[in-house]
Parts: sequence; C-alpha cells; structure tokens
Amino acid sequence: MARLIPIGFGNVVNSDKVLAAVSPDAAPVKRMVQRAREENRIIDATQGRKTKSVIFSDTDYLILSALQPDTVMKRFNTREDVGEKDE
Repeated sequence: MARLIPIGFGNVVNSDKVLAAVSPDAAPVKRMVQRAREENRIIDATQGRKTKSVIFSDTDYLILSALQPDTVMKRFNTREDVGEKDE
C-alpha cells in the first residue's frame, strides 16, 4: 500500500514512486537537474528556499525539496501504520 511522505511545506510524494533522495551538490546531480529543467521534468517543492535534496521518481521526474536527504529517507523508512496493532 502506498504511503505519502511529507517533503516539506505541506508537499508529499507517493512512497511507491520514490527511487532515491540525494544531495544536489554533486556535479552529476546538478547536470541532471539542469537537464530536467530544460525538459520540464522537474517539480520544485522548495517554496523558494535553498534546494537541499533531489528526489528521483520512477516516472523520470526530479523533485526538489528544502529538506536534507537523510530527513526525507528517515520519513520514508518510518512506519506510520496508525490504528494497526501487532498481534
């Protein structure tokens, strides 16, 4: 079952679509972001703040977030099964 992962400022992504969350500082990632901008395959969820992570989706879109990659992945790995109890 798909979960929605908060990536900051009220924005969420489908957990089934996320491939990776990486830092935008490396040159290859910068080139990928630039290419995605040129091809209109980018979703900017930073609300005008500095991009701290780039989230890769399985649909070839790149999602920019103002959260650190480790924060995004912690939220991705956190179980949020509200209402379910271990038996």
